[in-house]
Amino acid sequence: QVQLVESGGGLVQAGGSLRLSCAASGRFISTVTVGWFRQAPGKEREFVGGIARNGGATYYAQSVKGRFTISRDSARNTVYLQMDSLKPEDTAVYYCAVRFGDVVDTVDYNVWGQGTHVTVSS
Repeated sequence: QVQLVESGGGLVQAGGSLRLSCAASGRFISTVTVGWFRQAPGKEREFVGGIARNGGATYYAQSVKGRFTISRDSARNTVYLQMDSLKPEDTAVYYCAVRFGDVVDTVDYNVWGQGTHVTVSS
């Protein structure tokens, strides 16, 4: 069974950058589709973006497109979420998750990490 551990969260000022990591164990990260999600206080969890196991295609929510980039480093068994030009509305707990399908979707993720907190100050 795959296990996921997120890291890299913290406090940054608006306009700054963070890189979140999703490290996998139990199987190779390249064999699963990985999604990133976030949940702000009082709000439902929302899809941020993902990277497919089938060819590594990426998909992003409109709210982060052009600012966030997802990549995969198979040698380190890790997927990254590079976040640039951060805004206060990006403040949330960020989670990575995997689904056992070939393509990125917003639903049907089977295994979740514990989350890492991102706070963006104005």
